[in-house]
Amino acid sequence: MSLSRILRIVLVLAVMVMGVGVMTPAAAQGDNTLIMARAVDATGLDPHTQTAFASLRLLELVYEPLIQADENLNLVPALAESWTFSEDGLQLTLNLRQGVTFHDGSAFTAEDVIASLARILDEATGSATRTNLLSIESMEAPDDYTVVLNLTLPDVPLVAALSSINTAILSSEVIANGDPTADVVGTGPFMLESWQPEEKTVLKANPNYWGDGPFVDGVEIRIIPDEATIMAALRAGEVDFVMFNDPLIATLPVGDATITINRAPEISYHVLQLRAAVEPLDKLEVRQAISCAIDRQEVVDVAALGEGQVTGPLTMPAWTVPLDELFCYEQDVERARELMKQAGLEEGFTLPVIASPSEPPSALPEAQVIQEQLKAINITVEIESLEFGTYVDRWLAADFVGAIALNGGRPDPYPMYSRYWQREAQFNNVAGYIDDTLDRLMKEGQVETDPVKRYEIFAEFQRHLAEMSPWIWLYTGYTYTGQQAYVTDFIPTPTGSIYYLSQVKLNR
Repeated sequence: MSLSRILRIVLVLAVMVMGVGVMTPAAAQGDNTLIMARAVDATGLDPHTQTAFASLRLLELVYEPLIQADENLNLVPALAESWTFSEDGLQLTLNLRQGVTFHDGSAFTAEDVIASLARILDEATGSATRTNLLSIESMEAPDDYTVVLNLTLPDVPLVAALSSINTAILSSEVIANGDPTADVVGTGPFMLESWQPEEKTVLKANPNYWGDGPFVDGVEIRIIPDEATIMAALRAGEVDFVMFNDPLIATLPVGDATITINRAPEISYHVLQLRAAVEPLDKLEVRQAISCAIDRQEVVDVAALGEGQVTGPLTMPAWTVPLDELFCYEQDVERARELMKQAGLEEGFTLPVIASPSEPPSALPEAQVIQEQLKAINITVEIESLEFGTYVDRWLAADFVGAIALNGGRPDPYPMYSRYWQREAQFNNVAGYIDDTLDRLMKEGQVETDPVKRYEIFAEFQRHLAEMSPWIWLYTGYTYTGQQAYVTDFIPTPTGSIYYLSQVKLNR
């Protein structure tokens, strides 16, 4: 372990020993409110445009999609009770849940669904998931609780796409006459009472929620930028529930039998993104050399303390391929040097890489490990550490050459990657690369209905991505939360969702 990591552990332990001592103990709040702490705040309140995990974790408590992915990645009813494709696959009929109301008391109907999906499809919105809905040609509502989506082609993964919080259903009234970036009117288990950016968010229970729960009066989310301080607050009883992003903190001994740390494998992936549109990354041999020179297991062991698994592009257990089928997944420095020689860059070049220490906290250590490894092929990695909001803005604007990123997984491969690896994808400029094979495989995987054939399509997709090396997939980690003994019924998920705070009970 590096000296800097050892010193960091010492500092973390010191903070934990000293405690926080400035906040009111959670158990003394005198009500049934869950006091929660996390390090990173939301960057915005519009569920259709937000991409940061920190934003999605808040918005999924307030808004709801038509369909939900549960803790086993099964697609289950949410605002839609059921759904069926027509025999030719060109219509998807959604049967909506009746008796649901928005937080302002207005009724949820088909009009809200159509208005929300139309807003996502409107290029002016800047939706994070527009590409996933492009098969929708038109929409109609035979009655208030039925929506029919008319499609240009059979679109098997459309159902999975509708399970994202980026496809949350907004009030049609807010869309027409309000401001969806500020008027937070959802159907979810909690209602937004106040948001003080980088300080505190207060949610109160939705008294008219259609589902079971919530079983607490509300959630107070405190932003504490340092996760060692969050751990100290948990140990001191000043918070009930916490989120951790840093495995260094989450895996330290808690020293208190009344505290539980939840650790669950996640399908989000850590990745070095290379923009192949930028010289000299436009040369295949250069990107492949970078892939061959990187020891992914060392990145996991050093940056994440071994808390992770080396991964290919698809991280869901049902869709993975053996790593030995992927190009250069075992470090091969000699091959990397030969590739650099073929590219005419034997003497190397400088590679600027952006990273934010906030999300994930392992980003800078990952960049530093890669920096050391690429020295072997004369690539000088210049790391630019950015405040999280600035990082997100730079990433969305494709204003980088290389980036250390943590990207979300999805239950289905198509909505997971359609926004990157298709010619018409809204984030293809961010991805920085596309070719005919990727575009073809994505489109074939979208319309294929046979599960075995779909797996084969996306297996080829993964092998091709790894060979072209536009990005260097590193590893999947774990999602960590911590809670007091009196906090019960929280269910961690592979997506990192905290939606199941709606089921939490406080047995103080």
